[in-house]
Amino acid sequence: GVMEDKRNIPIIEWEHLDKRKFYVFGICMTMMIRVSVYPFTLIRTRLQVQKGKSLYNGTFDAFVKILRTEGAAGLYRGFLVNTFTLISGQCYVTTYELTRKYVSRYNNNNAVKSLVAGGSASLVAQSITVPIDVISQHLMMQRKGESMGRFKVQKQDGKRMLVFGQTKDIIVQIFKADGFRGFYRGYVASLLTYIPNSAVWWPFYHFYAEQLSSLTPKDCPHLLLQAISGPLAAATASTLTNPMDVIRARVQVEGKSSIILTFKQLMAEEGPWGLTKGLSARIISATPSTIVIVVGYETLKKLSLRPELVDSRHW
Repeated sequence: GVMEDKRNIPIIEWEHLDKRKFYVFGICMTMMIRVSVYPFTLIRTRLQVQKGKSLYNGTFDAFVKILRTEGAAGLYRGFLVNTFTLISGQCYVTTYELTRKYVSRYNNNNAVKSLVAGGSASLVAQSITVPIDVISQHLMMQRKGESMGRFKVQKQDGKRMLVFGQTKDIIVQIFKADGFRGFYRGYVASLLTYIPNSAVWWPFYHFYAEQLSSLTPKDCPHLLLQAISGPLAAATASTLTNPMDVIRARVQVEGKSSIILTFKQLMAEEGPWGLTKGLSARIISATPSTIVIVVGYETLKKLSLRPELVDSRHW
C-alpha cells in the first residue's frame, strides 16, 4: 500500500529527470527567491562590513534606513550582476548529482555521498561565484554619494550611471587595483565559508528530518517535515559558518588579503560578538530560499520526472 511506504522517501536520482524541465523550472524558481531575499543579502553584507554599529543597529534598522535614503532600488544594488550566480547554482546541482553518482560506485553510504558531493559541488560553484560576489558586493557598498568599500562608482557629469555602467566602472577599478587576482579576492575565505556550510547543511537536514519524523504522527505530510528541517539545518549551518562569512565579506570588500589579519583586527575592534555580525539577516535570507529549495527541489524533481517514470512509482 502507498500509506506504509510513505515514510521511506524515495530519493530521486539524476537519471530519472527530464533535464530541460528541471533547468527551466529551476531557474524560474530561483529567480523568485532571489528577488525576495536579495535585500537581506545586501543588508547582511553591509552589517558585516560596517565598523561596529556605525551605520546600522541591526537588520531591521538597516532595512528602514536604506529604504528611506536610497529607496527600493537601494536594496537591489548589484542585483543584476548577482543574477549571474544563477549559473553557479545550476553547476552546483549538476556537480552534486554527478558526484553522487560517481561516489556510489565506491561507497553507497548516503552520508559519504552527500559530504563528498556537497564539497565538490561547492568548489565548482565558488569558482564561478567568487568573481561575481566580489563585483556585486562592491556595488552593494555604494551608498548615496559615498561608499563603504574601497571603490566608489564615479558619477558621470551629474547623471546617474546606467546599471551596467556602474558594474563596468567597478570591474575596471578592481582590475586596475589588483589585476585579475582581484576578482578572486577572498576565494579561500569563500571556500572556507561555503564548503563547510554546504557540507554541514546536508547531514543536519537529514538529522532534523529524522528527528521530526519520529516525533510527528504517521500521517504528517512529508513535505512539511522537509520544510521545517531545511531552515533548521540552514540556521545551524549559518551560525557555525558565520564567523568565516564576516571575514570573507571584509576580505572581499576592504581588499585585505590575509584571513588571519582580518580575523585579528575584527577581534581587536569588536570582540567575539563581531563574528555574529549579519547573522540574523543571513538566517532571514537563507530561510525562505531553503524552504523553497527543499520543497521545490523535491517537487521540481517530481515535476521533472521523465513521463514514463511517473506512473511506475507511487508518489
